[in-house]
Amino acid sequence: MMHAGRNRNVFVVNVFRDGPGGGNPAPIVLDASEMTVTAMRELAAQYKHESAFVLPGRDGCDVSLRFFVPNHEMEMCGHATLGTVWLLKHLGLLPEPELTIATLSGIVTARITEEGPAISQPAGRCTLVDEPAAILDVLGLYKSDLEGLPVMNAATSRTKTLVPVRSRAVLDSIAPDFSGIAEVCDAIGSTGLYPFAIVDRAAATLAARQFPRSSGYPEDAATGIAATALASGLRQLGVTTSTRVTVHQGEAMGRPSKITVTFRGDQCWLSGHVELLEGQVK
Repeated sequence: MMHAGRNRNVFVVNVFRDGPGGGNPAPIVLDASEMTVTAMRELAAQYKHESAFVLPGRDGCDVSLRFFVPNHEMEMCGHATLGTVWLLKHLGLLPEPELTIATLSGIVTARITEEGPAISQPAGRCTLVDEPAAILDVLGLYKSDLEGLPVMNAATSRTKTLVPVRSRAVLDSIAPDFSGIAEVCDAIGSTGLYPFAIVDRAAATLAARQFPRSSGYPEDAATGIAATALASGLRQLGVTTSTRVTVHQGEAMGRPSKITVTFRGDQCWLSGHVELLEGQVK
């Protein structure tokens, strides 16, 4: 990984950590107004993580954000947005009480809560996947591995494919054919496969893993936008009516992470722990 000293404008935060080695790092460039798209993607490739770039506000928003993974630009990245909001607060640059952020997927509202930063997501939408055989095949799963729920495409910002498995043991044992994931995702209009298991239905606690379509790395330790899609999809199915859903991710990778999704009416809020890994915060 590059060291922050090579670019004092880059901070690296870690988001959603739930134990030693956990969380999902995100490099953040606080002033990217002079950077080209190529430079943004190259920085993401150097750090090998989703990266956020802060730009002047548009559409009446306080700031704009662009997001890149090593292979391409993304419309929205939940953990990088949370990390940016936390960093702006830490530096005394966050207007109170809320911050509006323009992204390619729409306007996001951010606020600081007792649990840390939280960002809004629109109402979720989901559709059933009629023929999930190719999805199961690329994940190395059988129909007998599934929970009695449908495979669905769900989204608040980016479409993720929710694959319900019957136990945490099945979830942890998944060993995908990574070479086939992009083709399967393209065929169903998805940006990643998100197998999950219900850990505690009454407490709305879930475990999940994310295998992105084509980000430049095979698995993601904590995916906020997938967690909001999952929570929204399960509410629409009536699996849970809880206003607070907890998703554990990354444990199969040795990077334990915890994502919290809270509902207020149809709108959901994404939140989680943030800490600084690299950079000078005075």
